[in-house]
Amino acid sequence: MENKHEIGALILRVVLGFLFFYHGLVKFQGGIENTVGWFDSIGIPGFMAYVVALVELLGGIALIIGFATKIVSVLFVVLMIGAIVSVKFAVGLLGNGQMAGYELDLAFMAMAAALAFTGSNLYSVDSLFNKKD
Repeated sequence: MENKHEIGALILRVVLGFLFFYHGLVKFQGGIENTVGWFDSIGIPGFMAYVVALVELLGGIALIIGFATKIVSVLFVVLMIGAIVSVKFAVGLLGNGQMAGYELDLAFMAMAAALAFTGSNLYSVDSLFNKKD
C-alpha cells in the first residue's frame, strides 16, 4: 500500500489543481475583459488579470498532473495572499453579505502551503524525473 501521506498529498494536489484550473477557466470564459476592468476598478493594473488567470489555469493543470508541484504551490500561496490583502481582508473572514470573505482563500492558501513544503510524487510527472535508484 502506498504511503498514507502521499495519498493525502495526491488528494490535495488534484483537488487544488482542479479548483484553480476552474477559476482560471471561468475568468477566460466570462470574458477576461470583465476581470481586467474589475482589477482596474480596485487599483490593480488590468494586465494582472491575465497573469492571475494564466497562473490559475496553467498552474491548475500542472498540479493535476503533478508537474512542478512545489513551485506552482508557492505561486498559489502568493496569489492567495494578494487576493486576501488587496480585496478580501476588508470584508472580513466570512464576508459582508455582498461579497465573500477570505475563508476560502485562506483554505486554498493552506492547501498550497502544505504542498509547497511536502510536494506530492504519487502519480506525478515529477516522479518520472525524480526516480531514486
